[in-house]
Amino acid sequence: MNVFYEEAGNFKVGTILTDNTTSLQIEALHGKRSKIKAAAVLLRFDTPPLSEFMQHVQKVTDELDTDFLWECCTSDDEFASNTLAADYFGHSPSPVEAAATLMLLHSAPMYFYKKGRGRYKAAPPDALKSALASQEKKRLQAEQQARYVEQLKNSKLPEAFQPHLANLLYKPDKNSIEWKALEATCTEKKLTVTKLLENCGAIPSSHDYHFNQFLWEHFPDGTDFGVLNSTQDLYDLSDLPIADVAAFSIDDASTTEIDDAFSVTPLTLGSFRIGIHIAAPALGIEPESPLDKAAAKRLSTVYIPGNKITMLPSAVIDHYTLAENRLCPALSLYLNVSDDFTVISTENRIEKINVVANLRHDALEKSFNESTLIQDEVNHPFGKELRLLWDFAGKMEALRGKANDSNNDKIDYSFDIKDDRVTISERRRGAPIDKVVSELMIYVNTEWGKQLADAGITGIYRSQGNGKVKMSTAPAPHQGLGVSQYAWSSSPMRRYVDFINQRQLIALLQNDAPAYTKESDALLIGMRDFEIAYSYYGEFQRAMERYWCLRWLLQENIQTINALVIKENLVKLDHLPMVTRVPSLPNLEPDTYVTLEISGIDLLERSLNAKFLQKQAS
Repeated sequence: MNVFYEEAGNFKVGTILTDNTTSLQIEALHGKRSKIKAAAVLLRFDTPPLSEFMQHVQKVTDELDTDFLWECCTSDDEFASNTLAADYFGHSPSPVEAAATLMLLHSAPMYFYKKGRGRYKAAPPDALKSALASQEKKRLQAEQQARYVEQLKNSKLPEAFQPHLANLLYKPDKNSIEWKALEATCTEKKLTVTKLLENCGAIPSSHDYHFNQFLWEHFPDGTDFGVLNSTQDLYDLSDLPIADVAAFSIDDASTTEIDDAFSVTPLTLGSFRIGIHIAAPALGIEPESPLDKAAAKRLSTVYIPGNKITMLPSAVIDHYTLAENRLCPALSLYLNVSDDFTVISTENRIEKINVVANLRHDALEKSFNESTLIQDEVNHPFGKELRLLWDFAGKMEALRGKANDSNNDKIDYSFDIKDDRVTISERRRGAPIDKVVSELMIYVNTEWGKQLADAGITGIYRSQGNGKVKMSTAPAPHQGLGVSQYAWSSSPMRRYVDFINQRQLIALLQNDAPAYTKESDALLIGMRDFEIAYSYYGEFQRAMERYWCLRWLLQENIQTINALVIKENLVKLDHLPMVTRVPSLPNLEPDTYVTLEISGIDLLERSLNAKFLQKQAS
């Protein structure tokens, strides 16, 4: 005697060796013996032979009409498979017919719902119709996906992919047939999604790929300010007093948000007055105004080589920037300085200043550098002022205990991009221009931070202890700068933290209630969000600088390059702000120069292959 039984959702047959009423020992066709429960047996048969039974069953199953079987189920009640088989065949079913009916019922779950062993219920008409429609949709999608895969394998982008490219590149819906087609093709061709799409012509610009990814994540609504790009809602500042100074700014050639300018006015007995003038957008932008909310959302200007996304609209920047040959509203800190460069007293003013020149690094550095200072030949219209500021900066640096700061030996890099070609320039950080500007900015941020703290007005401070920099509403020492407190206030057009602090300073100077208290949500949220955004923006800037370094290597056809070992297999490429790993680098001491072979530059991955060639002679 043979049995047809169900095990783990599959139908099987075997010959009975032992029948123990509640269980049976059976032998399969291939000779394997097993024990099954008697309840698992669906039917017993002698003919046809065990070796032919499933073939006969499959033949009958293939001939059964699923739709007709479903129509035979006129009742909503459960039924036994044998009952349906009898109705269908018109007689008591043979073992083969009974088994065939069971197999069909089991293989058509959309038509028949399983209710127990050998028992089923017909699907309601509406449910069946919906299930069949879904099945047809999946079939059509599978066919469409197969066509997509074929096109992608031939490096052709399906036309239907065009509207979904940004999603596919940056935030794919992994249930979409487009993504499934991409994934299947990538698996077969052993490519990444970005590389496959690049091969299909979907990424014409590697630069735009990276830039658009950043916009997708951080500026989903775009970078246009729309109606906010106007000055019509700003306060009229025409009644501000005009300062009797001739101010000048010092910035690189690409700067449009000129936040700071300086003036030097001779006093009696060799003393003089230094004016540190900071652009004052907080004078004209009301708290919680649409423009304020837009700035609070962006939190900072985003800088990348050859481009930037400003915190404020261009019209507002043009209105407040300290541009030459015009009167500009400013928040000024005046330092009365003795002939030995000691600060005797300070004074704050809200005023308009006459900016007579916007000095640019590239032109200024030719006449204002270490060599011209040593020779006392600063041949420049502002040579006397610059010399005084240089001497004052040296005194301030020494007072902070940073006169021999190792940071002065570090290199800053600038990227100039024209017609898709990049020039990368080096500037030593401790150059006279940098020292003058940085020391005056440190002074004003330190002094204004102290004034806010002394007045009991909340500000946002940056502090550093044990190598960790943090922001808080409580003044604390900044060990890296060597100051007792430090409140960013000098770049209110570029950083929202500075903008907040400027509002507080203006309230202090005008004897008004400050816009923010220590518990103000706007201040605390602004500080928290700024730290997060500033970190993201800085990371993106470094990533794009790496991208342009790779572009420069390709542009100049660099195949070998010198590099400085930082530690282990990490090196810094010579004359570039770029570090990379060199797996083949031998065990060398830090600060060792080596020569590398460069290959395999991938602009989408922002990566390269670097191979050790030799150690440079000492």
